[in-house]
Amino acid sequence: MNKGSNMQFRTPDKLKLLREHATTMLTGPQMLAFLPAMMLAAFWIWGEVALIAVAIALPVAWFVFGGVEDLLRKRIARNLQPGLVSQDDFADKVDVMRTDAPRADRNSAIFSIELDDHTALSERFEPAATDRILKAVADRLVATMRDTDIVCRTGDFRFSLCLGAVQHLDLESCIQMCSRYQQAIEEPIAIDGTTIYVSVSIGFCLLNRAPGATGHDWSNGALAALTEAQRRGPSSVRAYSTELHSRLKSRAHLRDEVAAALEQGHIQPWFQPQISTDTGKVAGFEALARWIHPDKGAISPAEFLPAIEDAGLLERLAEIMIYHSFTALKAWDSAGLNVPHVGVNFSGSELNNPKLVDKVRWELDRFDLTPDRLTVEILETVVTDNTNDTITRNINALTKLGCRVDLDDFGTGHASISSIRRFGVGRIKIDRSFVMKADRDPEQQRMISAVLTMAERLNIETLAEGVETVGEHALLAQLGCDYVQGFGIARPMPFEKTLDWVRAHESKVQDAPSLPVRRTN
Repeated sequence: MNKGSNMQFRTPDKLKLLREHATTMLTGPQMLAFLPAMMLAAFWIWGEVALIAVAIALPVAWFVFGGVEDLLRKRIARNLQPGLVSQDDFADKVDVMRTDAPRADRNSAIFSIELDDHTALSERFEPAATDRILKAVADRLVATMRDTDIVCRTGDFRFSLCLGAVQHLDLESCIQMCSRYQQAIEEPIAIDGTTIYVSVSIGFCLLNRAPGATGHDWSNGALAALTEAQRRGPSSVRAYSTELHSRLKSRAHLRDEVAAALEQGHIQPWFQPQISTDTGKVAGFEALARWIHPDKGAISPAEFLPAIEDAGLLERLAEIMIYHSFTALKAWDSAGLNVPHVGVNFSGSELNNPKLVDKVRWELDRFDLTPDRLTVEILETVVTDNTNDTITRNINALTKLGCRVDLDDFGTGHASISSIRRFGVGRIKIDRSFVMKADRDPEQQRMISAVLTMAERLNIETLAEGVETVGEHALLAQLGCDYVQGFGIARPMPFEKTLDWVRAHESKVQDAPSLPVRRTN
């Protein structure tokens, strides 16, 4: 039985060996000696027709036996950085490892390694400097390898490494190797007198846990683990597992579902009210995307928003949110309710659209609304990390148009005062992490007071998010926060329920005295 198996295994190897010998004969220096002799002999024995036949047959044979491929491989090999193999050679060796290692009762692993935040890196440095950074990364990676390991560059900022087969290899060993790779790569890199720090995320797949029977499947397992690592943040490490495979399949299915849900109207805004701490009246609503699945019911935004981003549909979501928000504003106006404005969240990718301002202006004209009825909510991290001129121009153009600009999740992204002024921010939304238990925690109170003092000096309004108790509401009003929002006031609700809620709230505050407000000096 073993003998039969071995014969089956060797047959393809013999064919490959025969092909390599034929290619060597047809492309090697010996052809310089034999070719003239073969042409002359053909002409001498069979005449001119034979000469033409040989002249045609030899190039055809050279092509069939891989002459072009061989020349390309040699050219690529000459251009490769020392220590790296080509992608084709890497794939071939992975295929061999995938077959041979289990037969020898050995194990291996593929590591997929990619620089974090490489978009910012390529924007910050010239191509020549970026190439030098990548060369340094590759050199350090090669320096950590054993002689039996192989590594290649599989993307602009990505490397793949395959371990030579070993007797004992487990999850813990691979994690230790990842740590060694990261430690080597993340040492400071000096380029033209500038010290550069990079980090890498790593995903790996053990051979005995590979998701399929081929080397390609094995490599894809490592790449899937890398994708999962990158979702966790810089310098993360993840291993491929059956659980990860299930999550990836579920995520892929969710991407397909979310695209259909957007077009079928299953994803729509729900509205959460924002209240003035001075008058107690409704100051506006924030539009929050909600997905009510016909079979599964409500699906968490934490689950479907990443799927929308993965599917590249954030701009489509923004269009839907704006349309329904403006429809709600017109309905509130028709019902005689005073809702000054509605806030819509804009992601970095949406703000990067050069036609964004024209789209917003067109929608405002379509619904006959003034620009101040729209509040553009921008995450603090977008402002903090922004180096994109298009985003800067769009935010400033929306401000100039007359739209309000709220800086969302303030306190989580370390936005500078200059950036707040540069983007024309009219209100900062204090993140719920500062608001939580503020009525019982003096440290939280001091943090909120500092933010409110800064905002007052900059003549910027403030809104506290995540207000859940009467005590938090009262404290924020006393400290001088202008507006509040959270479950303690009202949960997000579909548009149909907002009409009754606003009427009920207005009737409660109509004759109520204003809360005393103490402005900090």
